[in-house]
Amino acid sequence: MVSKDFPQTLQQAITFFDNPDNCQAYMTQVRWPDGKVRCPTCDSEKVIYLAKQRRWKCYGKHPRAQFSAKVGTIFEDSALGLDKWMMAMWLIANCKNGISSCEMARHLGIMQKSAWHMLQRIRLAMQAGSLSKKLCGNVEVDETFIGGLARNRHSIKRKHEGTGGAGKVAVMGLLDRHSGEVRTKVLTSTKRQELQREVYKHVELDSHVYTDAYVSYNGLNDDYFHMVINHAEEYVNGNIHTNGIENFWCLLKRTIKGTYVSIEPFHLFRYLDEQSFRFNNRKLTDTERFLIVSSQILGRRLTYSELTGKTDSGQP
Repeated sequence: MVSKDFPQTLQQAITFFDNPDNCQAYMTQVRWPDGKVRCPTCDSEKVIYLAKQRRWKCYGKHPRAQFSAKVGTIFEDSALGLDKWMMAMWLIANCKNGISSCEMARHLGIMQKSAWHMLQRIRLAMQAGSLSKKLCGNVEVDETFIGGLARNRHSIKRKHEGTGGAGKVAVMGLLDRHSGEVRTKVLTSTKRQELQREVYKHVELDSHVYTDAYVSYNGLNDDYFHMVINHAEEYVNGNIHTNGIENFWCLLKRTIKGTYVSIEPFHLFRYLDEQSFRFNNRKLTDTERFLIVSSQILGRRLTYSELTGKTDSGQP
């Protein structure tokens, strides 16, 4: 539980987390919610706090007996202070159109490379869990393509790759109209097998599924109440439409084109996690979104080697 004095605005957050003691106290609460500090190596409670170093020391005889509140979180092995991490989480959780690494670097007074790595780690914390609970009721399903316009590509590439979705990355989205929850997935293709596999994976049987007239959705009416809207003729027919998920695509592409400008396909799923997080928590306050992100930093880590593709990136 956070106190009533916990920051509610960006200005209050800057003042609050500028105090190292506040940062340490908050991280301790997040790291060990039951109030019992335990060694991350041996899980022993026989630890002593070293106030000057803002670290703990375990009495157990093992390597790395000293540890900080960063251990076991997305902050592990980061030389950046907790004050910078807290402000970065606050900004990315609450900036509607995202925040670039260049802008973050200017705000925090750090290198752009460090800011980029920092933001990617926070996006990992924004990533949804197992998603074991399926969507139900009325679910909108649609796919889109992320990438530059064909007219902006080199003429040689246009000649060999063609136009339309050529050279772009396909992304699928599912929106539960009742809860307002959206889920996204980077696709390798938009063929029937892959699209319908995701529908069966995320949507309960006998739900009402709304799609456009794309042929890859044909056959869903065997297990779902499949409603189709033909965008060549109309965009809304009573309750049959995909305007909800189209709204999400609009927000996503505005963020990519306006803030991030260009995204490598290798990292696209991280930006989808970021936008999905803000969309799914759009009715919450800035403080509540920040608390959710900070509660999901445990047990997750993203090294620079993973981020640059030298090892497994952990892509779902």
